[in-house]
Amino acid sequence: MNWLGSLQQLGRAVMLPTMVLPAAAILLSIGSLPWDAWGLPSIGDVSTWAGQGIFYFLPYFFAVGVAWGLANQAGPAGLAALSGMFIYDQVTRHYSDGSIQPSTLIGIIFGMIAGGLYNRFKHIKLPEVVQFFGGSRFVLLIMGLLSAVFSWFMLGISPFLQRGLDELTQLVLHLGGFGLFLYGMLYRILTAFGLHHLLNNVFWFQVGTFTTPDGIYVQGDLPRYFAGDPTAGSFMAGLFPIMMFALPGIALAIIHEAREDLKPKIKKTFLTAALVCFVTGVSEQIEFAFLFVAPYMFIVHVILSGLAMWITYALDIHHGFSYSAGVIDYILNFHLSHNAWMLIPIGLAYGLIYYVLFRWAIHRFQIPTPGREEGSTLEDWAGNIPFQAPLILEALGGKENVVRLESCVTRLRLTVKNDRLIDTSALKLLGSAGSMKLGGGNVQVVFGTYSELIREEVNKLMQRDLPQVLFCAPMQGRMLPIGEVPDHIFAAKLVGDGVAFIPEKDELVSPVYGTILHIYPTMHAIGISTPEGLEVLLHIGIDTSQLTGGDFKAVVKEGDVVVPGQLLIKFNLAYIRKHAASLATPMVITNPQRVKSWSFAPFKGVKKGQASVMSVVLHDRNVGGHET
Repeated sequence: MNWLGSLQQLGRAVMLPTMVLPAAAILLSIGSLPWDAWGLPSIGDVSTWAGQGIFYFLPYFFAVGVAWGLANQAGPAGLAALSGMFIYDQVTRHYSDGSIQPSTLIGIIFGMIAGGLYNRFKHIKLPEVVQFFGGSRFVLLIMGLLSAVFSWFMLGISPFLQRGLDELTQLVLHLGGFGLFLYGMLYRILTAFGLHHLLNNVFWFQVGTFTTPDGIYVQGDLPRYFAGDPTAGSFMAGLFPIMMFALPGIALAIIHEAREDLKPKIKKTFLTAALVCFVTGVSEQIEFAFLFVAPYMFIVHVILSGLAMWITYALDIHHGFSYSAGVIDYILNFHLSHNAWMLIPIGLAYGLIYYVLFRWAIHRFQIPTPGREEGSTLEDWAGNIPFQAPLILEALGGKENVVRLESCVTRLRLTVKNDRLIDTSALKLLGSAGSMKLGGGNVQVVFGTYSELIREEVNKLMQRDLPQVLFCAPMQGRMLPIGEVPDHIFAAKLVGDGVAFIPEKDELVSPVYGTILHIYPTMHAIGISTPEGLEVLLHIGIDTSQLTGGDFKAVVKEGDVVVPGQLLIKFNLAYIRKHAASLATPMVITNPQRVKSWSFAPFKGVKKGQASVMSVVLHDRNVGGHET
């Protein structure tokens, strides 16, 4: 794994512990209500202490979360990191003057150590006498010893680390608005790679210190904001205009520049994306819509994002969030803010600028944003994920290609054996907003907020040895449900179940591995038997059995073994279009009783040999022959 892939994995692990912060924000907001005046002071006290408790133990959350993430969700790694934090707390508490306290940086370090030790020693074998301490138990043993040494070492270097962080704070303060401008641009650039969590951990959880009236020491822009530090919130305020207004403005521009025939679906998809961004601050689905097709517009977006940070700094605006800069956090944490009302007019101006600028650019430079080309829309995943998961796994190169599969809020994070096996076009048709290959087999695929559900379904497939058969597209054209074929026999599934295609080219290729079972005398239809026992019928056009004049020419014969994508029949497309009842070409399984479940790709344009447009799981495990 190269360095960028390692940072990708660490970035996801660092993000995981921050998921507890929304609970802290809600509790602190509840605690800020006038419970004394309402005669219920205990409710306010309990809520406040509960919210502060999350921030107090935040380093422990980071230790466990980072270890858990780096060790592929292994519980012993998280337990080892937690034991290290307890040891560190006890050693520094008794051998320092109180200036050394657990911080999120220390938590991340312990998490990295525990995760690395687990990955290295989880299968270690010791002599039989002490084998009880082998395997994952060895990680707990060695972590305890290393934590004691590390804690003693930190007693000596902690003052220097703190001095470095103080100097970083002073440098940022010295740069003023320009420093915030640089931070805003870097944040937006790293978002594309999924590495912004590493940057944010420094500024949100390390830079700046504050001591509460109760004597509690807090560090970082985000904890200081929720602890009541009036100077905190500078590194978060400038994100609100971008998330709540600017990016939704891009979504509206994409909708209004979509083709009329695709506009209804694009409107549904991107209005949802705009609402998600406005409410929660999750922005990747919109950003990836233009990141790859118009990188120069992403550069403009980066610069404008930096300017938003500079503007909010210049206007002395302080606001913060527990999760992201959406309207929920804007309202929830408004009582701690300063001049936050200005974010609304700034945001409205940003939204208008983004809308006009991006709509002009899309129209002027003919940017192929979703809705301007067939097959570019994001699908509605609700209820379809279990059925699309087999096709997603195939587009990722298959079960054998996936080494590691994780997810964060909006994207799948993978390590694969060969990233060239990933079919980015198929992933786009299956709902991906974009994908990024980071080298070393590390890949990110953006699916929006459904990414975690997709990961769960794909992992289920990888953990089971399903008797599955995958079908490629037998021709170039448009795929449609079998029920839409203008022929009662096929539409009623009397011949079999499957899908159909409207051809755009004059070639029919094999969708599966198999043996040619039968070729009809007129060569308008062909039957294939797969190694799994499925019988597949491909029928070119409707009412074509009576066409004559050499309009069909088979290039294989009965008994031939074929592979996906191999040419089977050439035909006269223009003649069939003129004389046949329809060009619809069914691909059906004539013994569907063998099939337990069906999965279909989105019914839209496909390319000849494209994998995979249909997937079936069989009732039995009598599978053999080629792996597909």
